[in-house]
Amino acid sequence: MGQLVKVAKEAGIAVVTIENPPLNVMNQQVQRELQEVTSDLRQDREVVCILLTGAGEKAFMAGADIKEFPEMMNNPNMKTHVMETHAMLNELDQLPKPTIAVLNGLTFGGGCELALTCDIRIAEDHAQLGLPEVKLGLFPGGGGTQRLARLIGESKAKEMMFTGEPIEAEEARQIGLVNKVVPSGEGLASAKEMAARIAGYSLESLSRIKRAVDNGLQQDLQGGIKQEADLFVEVFQTEDVQEGVQAFVEKRKPEFQHK
Repeated sequence: MGQLVKVAKEAGIAVVTIENPPLNVMNQQVQRELQEVTSDLRQDREVVCILLTGAGEKAFMAGADIKEFPEMMNNPNMKTHVMETHAMLNELDQLPKPTIAVLNGLTFGGGCELALTCDIRIAEDHAQLGLPEVKLGLFPGGGGTQRLARLIGESKAKEMMFTGEPIEAEEARQIGLVNKVVPSGEGLASAKEMAARIAGYSLESLSRIKRAVDNGLQQDLQGGIKQEADLFVEVFQTEDVQEGVQAFVEKRKPEFQHK
């Protein structure tokens, strides 16, 4: 089997595409390749913003590869495998760069959990999102019980997981699960437009915004404010702040070097 996760880079933006037809399911190979790609993009100083999507028009990712489940059932080290999946998802979640998921179709189970690791989600209007694991006698095991409730609240998250029923893109927007809904076929273009604006800013600033928000949500307000102050002092020591201030004084567009 060939490569299932492809990367294209241009002007500070990396587009990561999962190509595992017909529905881009998460199998072990996709998981390994996503982890490798995430590690590479973390180190790539030319990449500021990352887009994640699925190939085709049917699915972002329609879940895990159920054909691999029997092997998991008979694996005495199953928890090790589960934690390896969490490690991959956590690495994407904790990337010090803005990430945007482009949901171009079915976003179910592990696909929904993968989308939840991204900072922003843009859905095409034909997309459906759901966590149907309960229909197999299972429950979300890729962080869904944790990330979804933190994003949309306990009650709605439990409803989605208890019933296993998908929701349409517009409802997902209304409950805060996705940021924006666009016509079918326009998701990637819309995400690239947003990413181009983001990529024009300093990665030194963007990475600290992400860290302040993500880590702050795990603390009380005063702890989060203290961390924000520490990061604010840090960012003032960067070359990009000097460039941004000087550009403002000179009435020109800043040229950030991400230093």
